[in-house]
Amino acid sequence: MYTIKYLIRRVLMYLLTVATAVVINFVVPRLIPGNPIQARLQELYRLGIRLGGEEFIQKYSRLFSLDQPMHIQFVNYVASLLQGNLGFSISYFPATVSDIIRRSIPWSIGLLGVAVVISFVVGTVLGAFMGWSKREGKGSKIGGLGFALSVFLNNVPFYALGMILIYTLAYTWPIFPYGGGHSLLIRLGTLEYVIDIIMHAFLPALAIVLGSTGAWAIEARGLMIGVLGEDYLTLAKAKGLPSKHIFRHYAMKNTLLPLFTDLALSLSTIVSGSIIVEIIFSYPGIGTVLFTAIQSLDYPVIQGTTLIIILGVTTAALIVDLIYPLLDPRIGEK
Repeated sequence: MYTIKYLIRRVLMYLLTVATAVVINFVVPRLIPGNPIQARLQELYRLGIRLGGEEFIQKYSRLFSLDQPMHIQFVNYVASLLQGNLGFSISYFPATVSDIIRRSIPWSIGLLGVAVVISFVVGTVLGAFMGWSKREGKGSKIGGLGFALSVFLNNVPFYALGMILIYTLAYTWPIFPYGGGHSLLIRLGTLEYVIDIIMHAFLPALAIVLGSTGAWAIEARGLMIGVLGEDYLTLAKAKGLPSKHIFRHYAMKNTLLPLFTDLALSLSTIVSGSIIVEIIFSYPGIGTVLFTAIQSLDYPVIQGTTLIIILGVTTAALIVDLIYPLLDPRIGEK
């Protein structure tokens, strides 16, 4: 278990990260050149909708408080956040940012959650076996091939893997859909609809899994090789314990502990990569919403989506930090 000091330190770090993210989240969208109301007016003009130019800009600038000084805008922004209000979307007014995120975030959670769990488990097990094979003195060729493949996958970005998968499995051999979250002509709530969702999510999930599995396999292999010479393994072997028992209960346990810490540290990288994957596959997740909001300079949606992403990553990291001492009690005593 962990001490009160450890718990307070982790929670304070979490709150500090969130507070810093709120400030950056407010400032960065306003550094993008252009006026969001003007961009929306031009978009309406392209659709053939003619509105009063300057009058429209002034009216909507007041509505979204964009005519106020920057510090007043920030105070209003923080006050709204404390009330759980993310504001209205500029591009889809009168839709609220919360409604937009509520529709998209289940897609991202489902895609990313499944992909992270699969890649972590598969990569860790494969890497541990590759490292363990060196102790057993067998499987060196298979281990070497697995390591080379892991290095290759680790060096290929998620989006490149996504484009390769689109070309091979959606274009050359049209096994899976090119993009989107589901087909429009299938009735909701049916088994066919569930299968259709899985088919649409398979390629983007596979891109994330392949890109992440290589990294986990390399790290797990290195950690396993690092514990091979430890005295407790030599003692366990001298006691006559089976090799499988030593692998599961001694070597694997000590290999997993550092990986849990790295899981928390790597979540931001995985999430940022998955956002690009969603854009490539036109997947209806929060990444696609963020990309569309940036294109249209929709400040409230940009702020809302990035804040939700940061909160999700930091909260997941906090949970991992709180679980880690349960696996290794020495950590919670520091």
